[in-house]
Amino acid sequence: MKKFLLLLLTLGSLQAHAQSIDVRTEQRLQQILASDHRSEQNRQRDQYRHPLETLTFFGIRDTQTVVEIFPGGGWYTEILAPLLKPYGKLIEANYADSGPTATAYQKRTSTEFKKTLAANPALFDAVTVSTLQPPEQTDIAPPASVDLILTFRNVHNWLNEGTADANFASFFKALKSGGVLGLEEHRAVPGTSLEQTIATGYVTESEVIRLAEKAGFKLAAKSDINANPADTKNYPNGVWTLPPTLRGVADADRARYRQIGESDRMTLKFIKPN
Repeated sequence: MKKFLLLLLTLGSLQAHAQSIDVRTEQRLQQILASDHRSEQNRQRDQYRHPLETLTFFGIRDTQTVVEIFPGGGWYTEILAPLLKPYGKLIEANYADSGPTATAYQKRTSTEFKKTLAANPALFDAVTVSTLQPPEQTDIAPPASVDLILTFRNVHNWLNEGTADANFASFFKALKSGGVLGLEEHRAVPGTSLEQTIATGYVTESEVIRLAEKAGFKLAAKSDINANPADTKNYPNGVWTLPPTLRGVADADRARYRQIGESDRMTLKFIKPN
């Protein structure tokens, strides 16, 4: 009996180990990151965004159903789409391109992103687009159907818009039990107020964790993959002073800010409890 129990424990340990390592996904990610479909400008940002390490930390697998939240210009989308196309599914949850609560910026962002997808069907034809526009539209995917939700540098916008609680609740609803919310955000100095966050774009880790836990998530892990100690976080135009935006930066000062690099970022992994 003892030998049987030992065998079961050993098999369980091996199975858990196998599930935590996906060689095919890692190899395919490396190939995609080096692919010619990515512009040199986008590849240059890998040194700041560490996409291989970040996605690996979040536990992505190429068989998963993944939702990317508010993809912006599609920097991560051009990595995720080819990775998930053969075996998994990618859903892009974006702002509404019309409606009473969508701002001009949100409408423009949504419309431009759809144009980006349509312009390269070989890369993006398997991508599904859904809408996240609280309070009218919050169903980004069928309930309990998603393995992994990813959001990159968005929480400061939600705090400004007043949609943070609704968005986190939407993520919780869409994820399967045991599903993962992978989150990256500009990291503020502890004690930064909401007003300072809205003005600068930097959010405290404690505020992000509070919002996620309020929705029902549990913090599973933190990583300093995207940390940047050179970021002093006290710039005239907040985080947008740094690359890639360089808002309000004179030509003579651009080299100095490029030397700092992109912002210091928290990288947090949350779990929807079983």
